[in-house]
Amino acid sequence: MAIRRHSVKDATPVAFSNATNVFGGEIGSFMLCIASPTTYLLPMYLRMAKRLLTETDKRLLWKMSYNFGYKGIRSVQRHKKRMKKGVFFPPFFHISVINSCNLHCQGCWVDVKAKQSRIDADRFDRMINQAKDAGNSFFGILGGEPFMHKGLIDMLGNHPDAYFQVFTNGQLITPEKAKALRQLGNVTPLISVEGTQTVSDERRGGTDVLNRTLAGLQNCLDEKVITGVCTSLCRSNFDDFVQEEWVDRLIKMGVMYMWFHTYRPIGPSPNIDLALTRDQQRTVRKFVVGMRAKKPIGIIDAYYNHEGKALCPAVTGMSHHISPYGDIEPCPIVQFSKESIDDERGLFETMTESTFLKDFRELAAKNTRGCIVLERPDLLKDLAVRHGAKDTTVRKTALPELAALEPRQSQFDPTEEIPDKSFAYRLAKKLWFNDFGVYADSTF
Repeated sequence: MAIRRHSVKDATPVAFSNATNVFGGEIGSFMLCIASPTTYLLPMYLRMAKRLLTETDKRLLWKMSYNFGYKGIRSVQRHKKRMKKGVFFPPFFHISVINSCNLHCQGCWVDVKAKQSRIDADRFDRMINQAKDAGNSFFGILGGEPFMHKGLIDMLGNHPDAYFQVFTNGQLITPEKAKALRQLGNVTPLISVEGTQTVSDERRGGTDVLNRTLAGLQNCLDEKVITGVCTSLCRSNFDDFVQEEWVDRLIKMGVMYMWFHTYRPIGPSPNIDLALTRDQQRTVRKFVVGMRAKKPIGIIDAYYNHEGKALCPAVTGMSHHISPYGDIEPCPIVQFSKESIDDERGLFETMTESTFLKDFRELAAKNTRGCIVLERPDLLKDLAVRHGAKDTTVRKTALPELAALEPRQSQFDPTEEIPDKSFAYRLAKKLWFNDFGVYADSTF
């Protein structure tokens, strides 16, 4: 029996406005197509393997398996060996290639309205090549909106031996760009969907945001590009997305993985009212753990190890961030730096010899397994002042913004640690994504 592959085109604007069962009456029809019960007769892992083999371009699947899978594991193994010698060079980088964006999201910490600044092709190539020399192969590409960088496609194409995950709102992914991504084969777009028609427009500062995002998503799926969907979970979209129907709908469309970020009220205009409550954060963790063991779709989280203990990827040295101006930062929301990608020492020596990055990792590890920006902004402020770290924002208000933050809980919740149920996720995290002992000297 032929199985029809549902697309986002099935969900018309009329369906978005008239549906009543999910998304508060606006996008219910988008969720109605639940997987046939017969599909659940196969174990989840076999169903996932079947999806990868039948719903993707095989060349793209090979690129992901080799450049991201095999070489990514190899880069983590090198990271673990370096750590034993006290040398920290992250196996993964997040690189903001441009500050500009076509949207203006609530609580955004990027200076999207400032004069455009971007990392040009020469600086990008030099940075990627230096990282590859250290064994790296996987890079997250951020903005602003990365596809506003006119040279992005060519820049990514210059490195066929690497793999890139592009964080995007999807609105600039035309059919032509989706076709170009398929031709490259080493790029996976991670497209952000932030809520219903009304919520999306309010959250993202635009009009018709949801439909334009879904159009870009569909363009990628039509080309069989391995595509993910992410959401910055907050109070205004929590009830709409922490639903099994949403996961089923993404599977029906052909989306291969999903990622729940947690909204963090930081930056020049933090919206505290959007922050999740402690109970909501626990609900999200339970939901993710449950869906991972049940659904044939990858579900990413970057805040927990296999035992459900909180961690920070910047503290473990797994990832640091490069700003659109070339500044080397601990993570995207820590907008302070002492070093640049243009340092004559080269990327490896610059980062491994950085006392600012070292002191950040150690300070955070001693005080929380969660997010130091949220829990102890005072300590982060003192660290920046003590090092004379550069404010990497255009607005030059990062220090007073930290001073104005009220401490709040992050993902660290020692009273309820929820281990992964899925054997595959537990094994993968135990081997390649955990705290690697950086919290061993902590008292919590």
